[in-house]
Amino acid sequence: MTDKPFKVVHYSPVWLPLTETWLYSQVRHLPASIESHIVCRSVRNLHQFEVPNIHCLKRESPAGYLLHRAMFLAGFREGFAYFDKLAARIRPDLVHSHFGNNGWTVHKAVRRLGIPHVVTFYGQDVSRMPAVHPVWRERYREMFADEGTFYLCEGHAMAKALAGLGCAPERIRVQHLGVPVETIRYAPREWAPGTPLKVLIAASFHERKGIPYALEALARLNRVVPLEITVIGDAGASEESREEKRKILAVIERTNLGPVTRMLGFQPHEVFWREAYANHVFLSPSITGRDGDTEGGAPVAIIELAASGMPIVSSRHCDIPEIVADGQTGWLAPERDVEALVDSLHACLAAAPCWASVLGAGRRRIETEYDAAIQGQRLGAIYRALRVR
Repeated sequence: MTDKPFKVVHYSPVWLPLTETWLYSQVRHLPASIESHIVCRSVRNLHQFEVPNIHCLKRESPAGYLLHRAMFLAGFREGFAYFDKLAARIRPDLVHSHFGNNGWTVHKAVRRLGIPHVVTFYGQDVSRMPAVHPVWRERYREMFADEGTFYLCEGHAMAKALAGLGCAPERIRVQHLGVPVETIRYAPREWAPGTPLKVLIAASFHERKGIPYALEALARLNRVVPLEITVIGDAGASEESREEKRKILAVIERTNLGPVTRMLGFQPHEVFWREAYANHVFLSPSITGRDGDTEGGAPVAIIELAASGMPIVSSRHCDIPEIVADGQTGWLAPERDVEALVDSLHACLAAAPCWASVLGAGRRRIETEYDAAIQGQRLGAIYRALRVR
């Protein structure tokens, strides 16, 4: 006789943008004893992110989707009738909302169900949103008052930021994001002085990614080391993102990096990996934006590429130092400090004969704390511990 499945409803309005592959990995690597249901408004990229039990408002009721979208655009952000309908049908043991603002949308509905609610914060929801729109501070405080709600975040820096918004520290758990380490080929990079250094930058064009600082540092390095630079990413729909692209292009033009830089735009994950293995160093110096925007935790690309055996040069930003230990598993510089970033790049290159030991330590760090299979088991244990409270 088999045990009754432990049912979890995952609430995420869109399943799934290409920038949220880590969410797919979370759900896919949960223990087999957990029956996951996705409740969303719309779906994208299902050929890459297909999982069982996807419940989509747009597919089941196009008219209901249009009505919900109209209400959302009119400012009605709380509540999602389709969620209530599905929850009544599925009868979950726990609800897991992804992103803090989505947790607030359904927190009253989950309270009515009388079951635990897990809300994971990922980045903008804990930094930019409450900084730019103070109403989210009020909404979060309202949600934090629900005693049956618990909060997950990627690392201790984000946990501190979440507590700063008014969340009780005892209801916060650090749960690292996981990547499928078993599918990531470990190929420690090698570079010989006198040959071109191939540098990869891969990020959407937002101020928090620090790409102009990365390019400024590379322009200085290019005076003494021949470079080949590959940039994967582009601007999104927002004016902030388009402005960041203009800054990036201006730096490339002003520093004459154009002849050594390939701008590939957005690319599917397989192209990202092809370029990753063809390059020597990953440069990702995240910063705190002028509007308060941060990584919250750390870019998942850093986790993935550290697992692949690629040297990482990054910044002391949010939870990046939990992944990259300066001088031990990579190299870090202070935010917005081009000179220090150049120094970190030089330190990385000076250590090239010893890269194997540094990269091996990085891989072991990812295997221990950021492997999707291990993190899936840990997340399942969190679910069950909350259910029996």
